Amino acid sequence: MRQAVLNLEESMIRQVANAGMGRTDVLKFWFGESDEVTPAFIRDAAMASLQQGETFYAHNLGLSELREAIARYATALRCPGAAPIGAERIAVTSGGVNALMLAVQALVDAGDEVVAVTPVWPNLTAQPAILGARVKCVSLKPVAGQWLLDMAELLAAITPGTKLLIVNAPNNPTGWTLTRAEQETLLAHCRRTGTWILADEVYERLYFEATPNGCAPSFLDIAAPEDRLVVVHSFSKSFLMTGWRLGWLVMPASMTPHMGKLVEFNTSCAPVFVQRAGLVAIEHTADITPRVVAHLKACRDTLVPLLQAVPGVQVAPAKGGMYAFFRLEGQAGFNDSLATAKRLVVEAGLGLAPGNAFMVNPTPEAQGWLRWCFASQDVARLGQGVDRLRRWLGL
Repeated sequence: MRQAVLNLEESMIRQVANAGMGRTDVLKFWFGESDEVTPAFIRDAAMASLQQGETFYAHNLGLSELREAIARYATALRCPGAAPIGAERIAVTSGGVNALMLAVQALVDAGDEVVAVTPVWPNLTAQPAILGARVKCVSLKPVAGQWLLDMAELLAAITPGTKLLIVNAPNNPTGWTLTRAEQETLLAHCRRTGTWILADEVYERLYFEATPNGCAPSFLDIAAPEDRLVVVHSFSKSFLMTGWRLGWLVMPASMTPHMGKLVEFNTSCAPVFVQRAGLVAIEHTADITPRVVAHLKACRDTLVPLLQAVPGVQVAPAKGGMYAFFRLEGQAGFNDSLATAKRLVVEAGLGLAPGNAFMVNPTPEAQGWLRWCFASQDVARLGQGVDRLRRWLGL
């Protein structure tokens, strides 16, 4: 087996979840998904497709009607003056993870340099490493619980020798989001260096700041259609469809036919009945996403003040996403976030994700941090979780 695969670390989040498997008394906030089931009309669309016998292969790039619907949806979200997005720039994928891997496979050769902004969901740094790339990380810096980008450090890291920049904003786990000015600076710099940008924007709609389109800033608002930019999206978060494994890519039109070949060698295509469900979801986004975002904001605004009131906890409200990323201060024993998260499961019945799961070779910035997914259908569960944390801390 390839050494790059042997070197892959087991998911630390899974390690914590495994410690709580079979326990019904654990409040589970470790995975990045809502505990609310997919709306019935989306499920009905999938069942209707199956009943009609749509159990065969589809086009590698996805159903034409879904690609066109995604193109309309993506264009409608753009700021005034942005380039429209046509279906010829869209590829439907078997989830956001698959979209990310396809993009990396399309762009990265063994030995290439890849720069990634961390903390970040570990798949984004593992995928180029699997392909033999050299991954260089630039860490956000925590300031009073808020994670911020040192733009000068990032620009210095991206050189003409950098093949790909990977950036996830709004960010999992920190909630950090690129500003429009920062995106413009990065895009201009990467044009000069010839560096591709892989933008994971799956949390674009889960944004709590006031903007004209209700979305976080997107590279698609400012990029030209043939810029070296690939943007990843997913139905998972803003459509409550994590288990469906359906996503999409936006890329230069010249790249799309080649991406279709790559899809063929990975999954052949996304299942038709899942795509039918996605089509209904995207056509009825007004019935789903605004409610999801409003509920998540209520969850955030419930959890964060409760955590801020706990002595020794450092946290700031996230601008986007579905996570509170917080630090336990005051005791050296909290520096190992994985050990702390495992103890919380066993001793407090509280399931959180360890902060060092989101760093490559965990840096001092990651020590003592934990991620709490606040996407809870029952907001009261968040308060119950904080009560358990308080008792565990002896407060």
